[in-house]
Amino acid sequence: MKLHWSPRSPFVRKVMVALHETGLADRVECVRTVVAMDAPNGELMRDNPLSKLPTLVLDDGQPLFDSRVICEYLDGLQAGAKLFPADPAARFQALRWQALGDGLLDLLILWRYERARAPEARSTPNLVAFTAKAAVTLARLETEAAALMAAPFGIGQITIAVALGYLDFRFADFPWRKGRPALAEWFDGVAARPSMAMTVPEDD
Repeated sequence: MKLHWSPRSPFVRKVMVALHETGLADRVECVRTVVAMDAPNGELMRDNPLSKLPTLVLDDGQPLFDSRVICEYLDGLQAGAKLFPADPAARFQALRWQALGDGLLDLLILWRYERARAPEARSTPNLVAFTAKAAVTLARLETEAAALMAAPFGIGQITIAVALGYLDFRFADFPWRKGRPALAEWFDGVAARPSMAMTVPEDD
C-alpha cells in the first residue's frame, strides 16, 4: 500500500499512529507529498481529487481517504485489539471522541491559517471564535480525561492525542495545559507510547 504522507499533517499522524498500533507500518510505503490550501497537487489529485492528506492507495490501486476511513480500513486488516470497538456502546463512545478530536483539529488548522494572514487581513471575529471553541472543547476533554484513561486505547484516544500534540506543535503560545491537569496528565502518558513517540510532527 502507498500512503501520501507529510511529517507536518496531524491527520497523517493519526494514520501513522494507527499503523504502528496495529502492527501494519511495514506494509505501507510512505510517499512525501506536499499540499497547500491554495495550491492543488496535480499528482496527488490522480489519487484524491480533493488534493488532501492523508490518502492511502491500496495494492489494487483503489484510493481511500480521509483519516477516519483509512484508520477503520487498517483496523479491519489486523487481528489484535481493535481500535474501533465492536460493542455498540464502546464503539459510539470511541467515534464520539474521534469526532471531537477531528473537529478540534479542523478548527486549529483554520485558526492557524487565520493567524498567518497579514495583521490587517485577519478576521477578529474568527480569531475570537476559534479561541472560544478550542477552550470549550478542552474544558470538555478535561472532564472526560478519566474516561479516556479507563477505556481501552483506540481511535478516540488516538485522535484526541494527535490534536493535543498539534497544539504543542503549532500553538506553543496557547497554554492548553493550564487549568486542565487531568487532561495534561493523560496526554503525557499517551505521548510516551511508541506509536506517538515515533510520529512526533516536524517541519522539514
